[in-house]
Amino acid sequence: MEPAYRGLGRCVCCFWLAVAFDVVGLLVLLLGVFVDVFFYDLLIYAGAIVIFLSLVWWVFWYSGNIEVLSAELEDDVGLTKKDKGGIGKAVRRLSNRLAGSIRSSVRRNGGTATGSLNRQGGGARRSAAAVAAAPRLEQVVVALATLKPIDERLHTCGSSVDHDDVEMPSTATESAPT
Repeated sequence: MEPAYRGLGRCVCCFWLAVAFDVVGLLVLLLGVFVDVFFYDLLIYAGAIVIFLSLVWWVFWYSGNIEVLSAELEDDVGLTKKDKGGIGKAVRRLSNRLAGSIRSSVRRNGGTATGSLNRQGGGARRSAAAVAAAPRLEQVVVALATLKPIDERLHTCGSSVDHDDVEMPSTATESAPT
């Protein structure tokens, strides 16, 4: 038998925290409005923020006191009645078997495409199946350098470009999985 909750409900602590935040926030806000201090704006903003944060405790208190009948929970969380039979029971059994076989095949093959770590090697190595199944996602590093032309005749200088500098067209690099 569940205990009967009266008055404030189940989440009494959240209720009193919400009330305390409201009272403190209101006091700080009113201090900022009516007391003549040079930091009145700080008090007004701080009071408003504390009152806003009290909403978190109000939501916790409210959501903690929501009553849901077990009949309504049946579909949402997977609670099933024992006397149900027929097609629903067969479909549920088939669904559980299918999900279990998929789950076990994923475990057997080493996980998803990104690869799951081999538990026997302490997580440091991948299993052979995971390495074979997962595409290689290593980054390829390409180094580019600007070189001077070997033959001076190939270097034509029609503008104010110095003979020691070489103008190179802008290049783009890309790395692809190997």
